[in-house]
Amino acid sequence: MFADYLSGFLNDCMARQYFQIPAFLEDREAGAGNGGNMERFLSGQFLLYRYLTADAEPDREKEDALTAELVRRQEGSDEDVKNIDEEKLDYGDDALHIENDILKEIERENSVNQEEESEETREEVNEPEAEENTGTFTAAAYPAYTYDWSEKWDYEALVSNFYAVDNSTLLREQYVDLNRLLYQDLTVTQETEGPQILIYHTHASEAFIDSVPGDASTTIVGAGEKLANLLQDEYGFRVLHHTGVYDVNRDDAYNASLPNLEEILAENPTIEVVIDLHRDAVSGDRKLVMDLQGRPTARFMFFNGLSYGRKNGEITYLENPYIQENLALSFQVQVAANEYYPGIARKIYLKAYRYNMHLRPKSMLIELGAQNNTVEEIMNACEPLAHILSIVLQ
Repeated sequence: MFADYLSGFLNDCMARQYFQIPAFLEDREAGAGNGGNMERFLSGQFLLYRYLTADAEPDREKEDALTAELVRRQEGSDEDVKNIDEEKLDYGDDALHIENDILKEIERENSVNQEEESEETREEVNEPEAEENTGTFTAAAYPAYTYDWSEKWDYEALVSNFYAVDNSTLLREQYVDLNRLLYQDLTVTQETEGPQILIYHTHASEAFIDSVPGDASTTIVGAGEKLANLLQDEYGFRVLHHTGVYDVNRDDAYNASLPNLEEILAENPTIEVVIDLHRDAVSGDRKLVMDLQGRPTARFMFFNGLSYGRKNGEITYLENPYIQENLALSFQVQVAANEYYPGIARKIYLKAYRYNMHLRPKSMLIELGAQNNTVEEIMNACEPLAHILSIVLQ
């Protein structure tokens, strides 16, 4: 009995500690080196590795309980483990909405418009010339770029223009239908009495390069508060910001948050949109920032879990009946970001797990900046993010 317990405990610890090994072994599968022996060893010792990489079995639904528990716990730390070349998360210079000539034209037009507006304002109020940059954000009145949806947008075109698919999963063609992604009505009923949007943080401890220790207002929680206030004050939504901390044990964060989230939604049935706000982790000293209206502004990324393993298919114990709706929401918000603020959004990142995105059809996970961003850059990004969300939800 004790031996069985000890074996299970060690298997659990080792699986979580060495989960990053599969990305390395993918290259070995292609025929390089002595990957076979190591792979057989890992398959025998680490149940989670065996699940993610082994060929599908007819009786996969009989996976033992420990494997299921490991998969659920892995969600908590999985976001920061990218089984993909990080460069693939960013658009190249040849992307439709950020071609160099378009950016130059946008910059020129913005400069001309700002000068004209400043001059008109000074003439109207007969005041002296204001400082060059007021530091305030102005929501874009019109798109800087517009996609041509009359063209043929097949699977390859949609994936290459909008998605970065992690090697742990596959984006099945059944979900990549322009009509189901772009034309699904995602507007929120703003006449309801109760809250319509819930913002929370599975990883509430995530901070930035100059966050003040012990001051939650300088962490992702502070960003969530600003986003909630903007959505309420500027765009008329009723927003509930939940500040519970669930990542004391990061591996168990999604499991730990789920009961409270279910309780909140049961108590507030008017909530239609659920946003899990995070900050990303990037390698080295890389920084996700751009200049937007003269302000340093963090770039962000929308994130979807597909509950689908690349080799084993559906992860049945992480069921999500709303995958299509989740994908439609991130797609429409991505389109709005690309059209109104070219370059601010990275590609939509797709991974294998669920990440509690099964709670509502309109559920989304947002990676706002990363650990190398400043608090100022993060707070500045909340304003275009709120505008983008309002374009889709209104």
